[in-house]
Amino acid sequence: MKYYGDYHIHTHFCPHGTKDTISTYIEKAILLGLKEISFTEHAPLPEGFTDPTPNKDSAMRWADVEDYIRQIQQYKKEYQSDIKINLGFEVDYIEGFEQETRQFLNLFGVEIDDAILSVHMLKTPAQSYVCLDFSKEMFAEIIDEFGNVDKVYQKYYQTMEQAILSDLGTYKPIRLGHLTLIEKFKKRYKPKADYERTITSLLSLIKERKMALDVNTAGLFKEDCESIYPSLHYVRLAEEKQIPLVPGSDSHTAEHLTRGFDHMPADILYSRPTDRK
Repeated sequence: MKYYGDYHIHTHFCPHGTKDTISTYIEKAILLGLKEISFTEHAPLPEGFTDPTPNKDSAMRWADVEDYIRQIQQYKKEYQSDIKINLGFEVDYIEGFEQETRQFLNLFGVEIDDAILSVHMLKTPAQSYVCLDFSKEMFAEIIDEFGNVDKVYQKYYQTMEQAILSDLGTYKPIRLGHLTLIEKFKKRYKPKADYERTITSLLSLIKERKMALDVNTAGLFKEDCESIYPSLHYVRLAEEKQIPLVPGSDSHTAEHLTRGFDHMPADILYSRPTDRK
């Protein structure tokens, strides 16, 4: 039985991603037997925000947004009899830049079929910003800046709560991306505290706000994580709360479409997320 869809996919518009063309992704998806895919490219970082990564390559350029939209719209028509294609973005929630993010969504929201709201950037005690998942070396520096690893975890989950509660306007994404991304380096930098109560509380808030959850397999292939985001334990808790679960490979190359899906519960893989009871 073929998987229904992959709903977290990046393209060559991502500066830290692949050179694969969009059509290469689509042809691969068709070959895999998928019925639906969502291209969710990293939306440009807000105007006035400086990318804290060394190569300044966290997101697509503002200058490329219209071309990205044009290409996806073109392929939606070209392949409409073969596969359903959704045009989307992975939008960063950045504390203090809510207004700028809302402006981006208001500008392009009418074009968006699907979108993810994620947290990659944290505001530090010194009021600067860091990218939490760039590298293990940078994560070590973040720990030093915050004082200890638990303070980083606490700040991450506080920021995720802010993202859920944020007013980003009519086009705010309704799906939360990789809820436990902070665990990317958990085997190397293990927190002392247990965050089950915190994560469970966030799941309740997601349910209350009628949002969905990105079940993301990228962490399986990170040597210091080797787990989906969030773990199966929380996926099951989300199911119990009847939170819509949406599978995503977070692929940055066509070869990685549906990678790791065999580690997910089968009941979220073989039907369209909105069609499940």
